[in-house]
Amino acid sequence: MNKSTATFDVLERIRELRKIHGDMSVYELSSRTGIPQSTISTWYSKNYYPPIDKIEAICKEFNISLEEFFHENTDSENPITLEDLHFLKKWHRLSAYQKNLIDNLASELQNNLTDK
Repeated sequence: MNKSTATFDVLERIRELRKIHGDMSVYELSSRTGIPQSTISTWYSKNYYPPIDKIEAICKEFNISLEEFFHENTDSENPITLEDLHFLKKWHRLSAYQKNLIDNLASELQNNLTDK
C-alpha cells in the first residue's frame, strides 16, 4: 500500500521500534524477522507500507501486539510513547519489591533534577 493512502505512519512506527530496541539496523531487523533486507529497504525508499503479515512478523520480534503497534495516543499533554509501552511490559513482570525500588529511584532522580 502506498503511504499516501493511509493516515497512520507504519514506517515511522517501525523506525521508532527499531530505535527503542538499540537503534536496530534494517539488516538486523531483516535477520530477526526473516523479511528480506531488500524488501524492508524498498518500503522506506518507495514509501510503501508493508503487508499485514510482515507487520505481524515485526510485532512478534518486538513482542508487541498489532493493537499496540497501531495505537495512537491522542493525549497531547501526556503522550504514551512506544518507549513507555516497552517499559510498562517490563514493569508488569516485576515483583512488588522491585517496583518499589524503581519507584523510589525514580523519585530520587526527579528530586535531584528539581534541586539543580
